[in-house]
Amino acid sequence: MAAKDVDRTTPPPLPAPLAVAVADSHTHLDMQSGTPAESLAKAASVGVDTVVQVGCDLPSSRWAAELAAEYEQVHAAVALHPNEAPRLVLGDGDGWSGQRRTPGGSSALDEALAEIDRLAALPQVRAVGETGLDYFRTGPEGVDIQKESFRRHIEIAKRHGKALVIHDRDAHEDVIALLLAEGAPERTVFHCYSGDAEMAKTCAEHGWYLSFAGPVTFKANQPLRDALAVTPLDRVLVETDAPFLTPHPYRGRPNAPYLIPVTLRAMALSLGLGEDELATAVAANTARAFGYGQV
Repeated sequence: MAAKDVDRTTPPPLPAPLAVAVADSHTHLDMQSGTPAESLAKAASVGVDTVVQVGCDLPSSRWAAELAAEYEQVHAAVALHPNEAPRLVLGDGDGWSGQRRTPGGSSALDEALAEIDRLAALPQVRAVGETGLDYFRTGPEGVDIQKESFRRHIEIAKRHGKALVIHDRDAHEDVIALLLAEGAPERTVFHCYSGDAEMAKTCAEHGWYLSFAGPVTFKANQPLRDALAVTPLDRVLVETDAPFLTPHPYRGRPNAPYLIPVTLRAMALSLGLGEDELATAVAANTARAFGYGQV
């Protein structure tokens, strides 16, 4: 069957297993087909032995914490996505749970953040995120709400000693400015890094981790590979953001943690490193960033 004839709903094939096991630093198992047990087993079969399950609203954050309590190889991150905070306050669209929001004002945001704070205290919750700023999907009326939510997530992460997972879309300068103004947590991760090489150097100066996803494999994204090239090896992570951002040559088909080897091999090739060397670094970096296993 020609590539152009492949059904876009068909999952990509299993890649060859990695010799050195790594973690998927950012995934959404609740949005993927199959059971979590099936997804985790499939990932483990190709050398992806750990995943960070990330919440985007209260239901998915609770689910992430419950899953991490059930599976040793799962670590949770909890937060209100940058686009979720304006929805809670303004009621301007569908939330991540698929429910229409009604205007709730600051009290709705306060109540939601109180629940994120409670979840962040749980031992299986390793991070607060994904939080940050997203100027692509939220208009100007939501910017101040996003910034307030971001500030409060930063405070929660620092108070509980958890990593901070950043969602940054079309908001690079403001994200960095706010992190510097508030004081970033000791362990800060830029999920699905999308900045350029100069921004990567700035992140490196502050010891922040950069997590690369499927877009680093796309032919047109040389600036992203340039950013990878200037990122210190001890600050590089890899992720799927599944079911989104499937790596080349499977772009447009369902993504899942078992496809981490595809992205990691493309990164190793771009860096001129052996895949085992990169995998060894990524495994140690992810454990250090999220505070589990070896440090």
